[in-house]
Amino acid sequence: MKNTKLINARKSKGYTQRDVADFLQIRVSTVSNWETGYSRPALDMAIEVARYLDADVANLFGTNVQEVHT
Repeated sequence: MKNTKLINARKSKGYTQRDVADFLQIRVSTVSNWETGYSRPALDMAIEVARYLDADVANLFGTNVQEVHT
C-alpha cells in the first residue's frame, strides 16, 4: 500500500526522492520502497525522515516501522 502521506510531505517541501536519500545517506531505491509500501524504515530512520520533512513521524508512518532489536 502506497504511503501517500510520505509522498505528499516530500512533495510539499519540493524535495525529490534523491534529496531525501542524499540527506539520509541512503539509496534512492530505499526511499522509493518506503513510498510504494514495499518496505518500511527502522524507527530511527523514520524519525530522521520526519525531521527532514518537518512532519510528525506518527503521521508519516503510523506504526508502520520496523522494530529494531539489539
